[in-house]
Formats: sequence, structure tokens, C-alpha cells
Amino acid sequence: MKKTLLVLFAMGILGTSFISCREDKSTKDKLEDVADDIEDSVD
Repeated sequence: MKKTLLVLFAMGILGTSFISCREDKSTKDKLEDVADDIEDSVD
């Protein structure tokens, strides 16, 4: 019983850490990336 709870707890901690580390790009970040790409292609 304790082992099952420990495994579930570990899976929960790992799951939330992977989800929270996901990078969400805002519209401003996307526009800056496009501007940088255009600038690089002009050079």
C-alpha cells in the first residue's frame, strides 16, 4: 500500500514538473522571432 502511494506521488511530482517547464510563447515573442528571421535572411 505504501509503495503504491509512493509511486503515485512520484508520478504526480514528475508530471507537474514537466508540464510547468513547458515554454509558452506569447504573440510578442513570436513576432520578435519572425522579425529576427527576416533580419537574418536579409543579411
